Formats: sequence, C-alpha cells, structure tokens
Amino acid sequence: MPLIIPSQEQLLDQYLEVLKNQQPDADTADDSDHVIRGNATSDMVGGLYQYMAWVLRQMFPDTADDDYLLIHAAQRGLYPKQPTPAGGSATLSGTPGLAFSAGLTFRVMGNDTLYQTTDDGALDGDGKATVGARATSSGTAGNIADASSVSAVLTSPPSGMDSAVQLVSMSGGTDKETPAALLDRLLDVMRQPPAGGNAHDYKVWAMSVDGVGGAWVDPLRRGLGTVDVLITGTDGPPSPDTVSAVQAYIDSVRPVTAKDCHVLAPADRSVDLSIAVDFSSDTTLDAVTADVKTAVSLYFNALLPGQIAVRSQLGALISEVPGVADYDILIPAANVIPEVDATTVEWLRAGDTNVSKMAT
Repeated sequence: MPLIIPSQEQLLDQYLEVLKNQQPDADTADDSDHVIRGNATSDMVGGLYQYMAWVLRQMFPDTADDDYLLIHAAQRGLYPKQPTPAGGSATLSGTPGLAFSAGLTFRVMGNDTLYQTTDDGALDGDGKATVGARATSSGTAGNIADASSVSAVLTSPPSGMDSAVQLVSMSGGTDKETPAALLDRLLDVMRQPPAGGNAHDYKVWAMSVDGVGGAWVDPLRRGLGTVDVLITGTDGPPSPDTVSAVQAYIDSVRPVTAKDCHVLAPADRSVDLSIAVDFSSDTTLDAVTADVKTAVSLYFNALLPGQIAVRSQLGALISEVPGVADYDILIPAANVIPEVDATTVEWLRAGDTNVSKMAT
C-alpha cells in the first residue's frame, strides 16, 4: 500500500494521546506546555516522514530526481548525450581551378551561428565546388530547415573566391539530452535487456550516440547477415558526422557474426498540398487557413521515415478544424508513398500548403 504521511495535526493528536496514556491528568489545553512541545515534536517528525518519502522516490528511476536518475542510468551504462553541431554541405564559387583548404568560415543571414567548411577542394570548370560544412558550436540553433533559401557569406573569402555561399543542407544539431529523454532510454533498456545482438540491441546502440534522436532497425533488408539502422536527429535528419559516429560505434559492439550493418539517414521529401475548404460564416479564410496549415504540419511531423502519408487521415484532421464545413484535397490526388529501397528511405515532410475557398 502507498506510504501515507500523517498531517501535523494528526501527529500532534498522536503525541497527546500517548501523553494522556502515560499521564492522564496532564494539561493538554491549547496554550499548555504539553501542546507547545507537541507542536514542535510533530513538526520534526513530519519532516522525517517527508524525508522518508523523498528517499523512497529516489529508489525508482521514473520518480527519482535528476541527480539520482543519472546514478540509475549509469548502472546500465547509459549517460546523458552531449550536444552536437549541425552538419551538411555548402557550395562555394569563384575563379575556376582555384584550390582552397578546409576551415573557411561563413555566416547565415539571420542566424548567429558560425559555420566552417570541413574539406579541402578546388573550384571546377564552372567555378563551383560543394564541400562538407558544420557549425562551429553545438545545438539545434545551427539547424536550418530550408537551407537552399537562405543567404550565407564567407567571413574572410580567399582571393579569387566569391563571398556568397550557397548552403545545400545543414541539419543534425542537437542540444544536451534532457532528463526525460534519458529516462525514456533507461526504461527502454530495463524493459528489454540486452539480448546478444537482436534488433532491439541495435536500436539501443544507435540511441546511445550523441546527436541521435530516433532509431529504427530493419534486419535482413539487404539479405542474410545484414542489418540496416535508420537514424534521425532530434528535429530532422542527422548530420553526416552523427551517421559516421553511429556506424563506427555499432561496428565496434555488434556481434562478429553479423555480415554487414549499414547506418543511414532518411532523405527528406517535401510534399506540396492544395486544399479547398468551405467554412462557416462566423470565421474567415485567413483563420481557417492558419488552422489547416497547423493540422497539416502536425500530421507530417508525426510521420516516421518511410511511412506513407494517407490522404484520408489528413482529411480527417482537416475536417476537425474549427469552422470547416467541407473540404477537398486537390493535391495530392492519392496517398503519398515514399521511396524505400536498399539505399534510400524517404521521410515525407510538409511542403507548401495552399488553402483556398471551395467553389460553390
């Protein structure tokens, strides 16, 4: 049964009851010395009860304070994941044939994060070169959802190189793991202990690496002895460095009898939508549009890599938007099926959503 902590009044009553049993003629009036001492004693005993309840909470990881959660997790070999920098690639331009070294820094307009190229290279005949890049500081602040639409400039462009930088991708930056996320990993391991290299073990190994927000395991996808592990960051695809780190770690701990393990990141696929709605007279198209776009965004954000976007499910969410009396999804005309094969797993994301008034 649960621990029941008596109130201060109950503790005082117990104190006075014991006193009366020992000294029947004791004065227990409200202003008596016995009541004053009883109040002081009951307060002290109540504090001990509270401390005992606190100690009891620390015994279980799902009720323990953060400092004691770390101890529970460490006993299972789990530790908070550290923040990781965003990574991707960028295209430089300038004089054809110009060679350059890694370490060129650039900034993105509207973003305080500094970025740096990670590869040596040379501009091709068209004066272009695409090289790897990463944020110089860790955290989700370095992620850029639509990299192709931002403007970036080199802080100190070499002679013969343009200052403008075309960002290709920049994702995978993560913040330090929260206690809630660490608890989820710990409970997952406790509920499904290590089993010598089964599918769940691969998930645990992947999830233990800094920068990984989600992991899915597909055994035998490329034949006998193969295991594919798909990983994501906390708010999108992981950085190339995170993919490499997960690959290296799993290769170091997986059973030697496994022929091949391949770690891959999902490929974002943007899905544009066109939706016509009919709405009640007590609302406006602008208000309905904002709510419909929110519903669409929530639906696509909940999709897992490789999961189909079901048109009827999306329609059900649109029909629940306040004020919507009827709707018609013009685009897409059918379920959107992502490409999933031996080398690619697409992750459907919401693109441009156009909402218009349904013709009557």
